[in-house]
Amino acid sequence: MANIFIIHGVGGYPEENWFPWLKNELERLGHKVIVPQFPTPENQTLSNWLNELEKYKEFLTSTSIFVGHSLGVPFVLNVIERYPVKAAFLVSGFVGKEGNQFDDSMKTFVQKIFNWTQIKSNCKNFIIFHSDNDPYIKLEKAQELAKNLDVEVNVVKGAGHFNSTAGYTSFDLLLEKIKPLL
Repeated sequence: MANIFIIHGVGGYPEENWFPWLKNELERLGHKVIVPQFPTPENQTLSNWLNELEKYKEFLTSTSIFVGHSLGVPFVLNVIERYPVKAAFLVSGFVGKEGNQFDDSMKTFVQKIFNWTQIKSNCKNFIIFHSDNDPYIKLEKAQELAKNLDVEVNVVKGAGHFNSTAGYTSFDLLLEKIKPLL
């Protein structure tokens, strides 16, 4: 049984988008799935999110799997800098300034020098998903992230920000990529 964390983004919550569907699918396969509610947009800082994750530290092991969406991606990278994990699935992710209205509220997560050597040492399996028409995160940001992790981007045409607005209340391709690592 794997411990799987699903991490939301700015203004996000555990019951949005494809998160409940993925949680249900993975639990049906016998895994423990944790979808924390992080403070956002008020009190949205890396230290506050790390403090929230501390509540689940007993489930954070070298065999844990992380799934991050949007701001959840740089948060996952910050976690992996600190803890070894089995795999990370990064959806609509980025590092550095994105150049949108959320930059200021995300700076503690992304406007820093990441220790890519440590991150790659702590996690051997990275899968990146990005859309060719994400309205918030440019594809170039996903390509930059992929370059730092020495992986390719799985570009999904017309998926927007992989949220319910773009029709993503389920995400079969993500589940298909997770299953071999369980």
